[in-house]
Amino acid sequence: MVVSALAVNTDAEGAPQVILLDARANGLDQADLRACARTQGPPSASHVARSYRHPFGLVAWHSEPVGVDIERIERFNAAFAESICTPSERVALGRPAAPDAHIASLWSSKEALAKALGDALRYDPRRLESPMRWPGGAAGPWRAARLPVPAGHTAWVCWRSTRRQGES
Repeated sequence: MVVSALAVNTDAEGAPQVILLDARANGLDQADLRACARTQGPPSASHVARSYRHPFGLVAWHSEPVGVDIERIERFNAAFAESICTPSERVALGRPAAPDAHIASLWSSKEALAKALGDALRYDPRRLESPMRWPGGAAGPWRAARLPVPAGHTAWVCWRSTRRQGES
C-alpha cells in the first residue's frame, strides 16, 4: 500500500493530518483498501475521518471534528447539480470552464463538511453552503481546504479550529 502524507493547503496552524492511500501498488480491492484505511493514523486521535473512491482512500485526523472526502471527476447531469446546490450556488454556478470538475469539487466539499459536522446523512446538500465559497477557506470556527490528489479526482478536508481567523 502506498501511503502519502498530504499537505493541507492552508496557512492555518493546527490543520489536520491527512494521508492518501493508493491501492494500485498492491492490487487491493475496495474492501482491502477500507481495511487498510482503518489501520491508519494515531490510535490516540480524537477525531478521524475517512473517504474512499477506489483506488484511492483518504484518512484525516485532528484534535477537533474533521471531515474528508474524495471524488472521481465524472460526467454529471444537470439533475444531479440541481439536487446538491443551494439557491445561491445555482445562481453562481453559471457556466464554469470545467463543469464536471466544478460539480465534483462542490459535492466533495459539502461531503467533507457534513462529515465534520457529525452525521453526514443528516445534512441536505441543498441547504448546506459549500466550503468552496468560504472567503479565505474559513467560516466562523470552521476551516476548509482542497487537497492535492491525483488527476481525475478532487478532494476536500474540513475541520473545526479553536483559533479565530487571523489569529496566530
